[in-house]
Amino acid sequence: MGTVPTFPSGRPLTWADLESMPDDGHRFELVDGVLLMSPSPRPLHQRVVARLLAALTAGCPRDLEVLPAPVDVVLADDTVLIPDIVVGRRAEFTERGLMGPPVLAVEVFSPSTRLIDAELKRARLQEAGCPHYWLVDPGVPAMRCLALVGSGYAEVASAQDTEFVKVDQPYPVSINPASLVAPYPEG
Repeated sequence: MGTVPTFPSGRPLTWADLESMPDDGHRFELVDGVLLMSPSPRPLHQRVVARLLAALTAGCPRDLEVLPAPVDVVLADDTVLIPDIVVGRRAEFTERGLMGPPVLAVEVFSPSTRLIDAELKRARLQEAGCPHYWLVDPGVPAMRCLALVGSGYAEVASAQDTEFVKVDQPYPVSINPASLVAPYPEG
């Protein structure tokens, strides 16, 4: 077991503080200087992430890149998120993460992260100007695609079970939520 890092008291944490932590396999995020830790994802969660990753990568334009977690998305010095899947402009990725909002952030609900994904991360990505935010609920299964309209997110597509989500932005994708959770991919 590694040593527990000592953090400064009396001030919010920063990305530099987060970067100084030893890599112990945990997933740490910062929201307004507050440290969040997520438990290891379950197999169903990872199945959905893997299948979404394949679907998003298949049609991804050359100027964008699709990556699975963990990839730091640095929105501010005190806010660093790790979406389950991030689509960003290749030019905005550095060796350490994605600087600024992604083109698309995807979160797959887990029992322990549902509220954080649906409310807290959604709000921070919206404020940062992330144009697309998708939420996947493997328990239903269902998928909601949100797009930034003005200063807020609006639902542009959704589907449950065997229905298809079809979107044109940020690039054309068609996904069936049921196929994301099935033990074996359909087709």
